[in-house]
Amino acid sequence: MNTPVTIIGAGLGGLTLARVLHVHGIPSEVYEAEASPTSRLQGGMLDIHDYNGQLAIEAAGLMDEFRGIVLEGRQALRVLESDGTVLFQRGDDGTGGRPEAQRGDLRRMLLDSLPAGTVRWGRKAVGARTLGDGRHEVTFDDGTTVVAGLLVGADGAWSRIRPLLTDAAPEYSGMSFVETYLYDSETRHVAAAKTVGGGSMFGTGPTAGMGINAHRESGDTLHAYVELTKPLEWFDAIDLTDAEAAKARIAAEFDGWSPDLTALITESDVAPIHRPAFALPSGLRWERVPGVTLLGDAAHLALANGEGANLAMLDGAELAKALAARPGDVETAIAEYEQAMFVRCETPMEEDFLLESLFGDDIPERLLNLFGIEERKA
Repeated sequence: MNTPVTIIGAGLGGLTLARVLHVHGIPSEVYEAEASPTSRLQGGMLDIHDYNGQLAIEAAGLMDEFRGIVLEGRQALRVLESDGTVLFQRGDDGTGGRPEAQRGDLRRMLLDSLPAGTVRWGRKAVGARTLGDGRHEVTFDDGTTVVAGLLVGADGAWSRIRPLLTDAAPEYSGMSFVETYLYDSETRHVAAAKTVGGGSMFGTGPTAGMGINAHRESGDTLHAYVELTKPLEWFDAIDLTDAEAAKARIAAEFDGWSPDLTALITESDVAPIHRPAFALPSGLRWERVPGVTLLGDAAHLALANGEGANLAMLDGAELAKALAARPGDVETAIAEYEQAMFVRCETPMEEDFLLESLFGDDIPERLLNLFGIEERKA
């Protein structure tokens, strides 16, 4: 296969696709809306799972580089009740299957592994159309276009490539996350730092759809995700530019919670950041359209469950391997990739496997009840 693969989006999925294609000698061109690799922050911590994300990294030939960016100790985990009672606590002995790394470091690792010039920065796709014979034209916001012999939409939730395949669009789930950051936590936010511990912390209360969760990131930073089930209009009524008033309004929803947990809201060193949770219809499929496919959130945007980035990377690796295995039959390769992706995303993870991956094999009964599980399977 000598024609370059045209990839829209330089997130983790698109870059993994480009890297694994490069490993197999297949050229690619990646078009990214951001002006440069450092034009914006790349989000927080990601746990890269041994059953999907790490498989993609292995296919990319980057396991040594990955180990070099893993933040030691971050697989530690705490689960707290709203009053601060510890339901579960586990340290990081280095044997877990979910090592943590910063999203920005992962992206940089992938970018550094690609030939110079692979990514075309400052090229924001605004639309795409079918030309026939498996070719598609992508239009960018500067008025330029590119014609692709094989087009891959890796451009996330609001993909401009998805309409070539399906009319499905993301819908608001009724739930949002509000992000906060606490810097220099060991000296400036001591109680919150102790509450979070060395890795991840989940704070849960009696009301479903409410929680205060946090990660300890690099540079002594606490990154919190406050979960609220509210309509979008509720958030629209909050002036997020008035940081103190916004923090107070959000914290008021957690009246009665431990001050050490609500400090992750009230002591934020930045204004709260609203992240509404959108999702595509569950089980979304489409009929084959020659010359184009999707990966990651563009294909199967779901509610946050810790799998999104891992699945996007695995999609990219699996698509690249399918194309490498059938260099003379691209359509069959894409069809096989899509069918496997559909099944992968429709198949629920086994409850026991997920629980043991998160908590190990010694899970307190109260924690099982928290997840609505009356008893473990035999």
